Amino acid sequence: MGGWVYIMSNKRDGVLYVGVTADLAARISQHRASRGSAFCRKYGLDRLVYAEPHEDIDAAITREKAIKAWNRAWKIELIENANPEWSDLFDQLN
Repeated sequence: MGGWVYIMSNKRDGVLYVGVTADLAARISQHRASRGSAFCRKYGLDRLVYAEPHEDIDAAITREKAIKAWNRAWKIELIENANPEWSDLFDQLN
């Protein structure tokens, strides 16, 4: 089973949340409905700004842990290389 590493935010250069899931569309729907993580609820993180597919969930988990350990500037660079406008990528999932 595959997996996804994703980053949520509330706005450009806003608060960042790094997560991992096997079902990206369902997980982002949970975040957007305030049924995701407490951290996302607290900071109003409802914008999917980065998504990275992996062939298996273990690889995704390893990558998530690595990105979480990065400093903020590296995370922002990752987002801006893939999504320079910080667009909400949720609508592109279907």
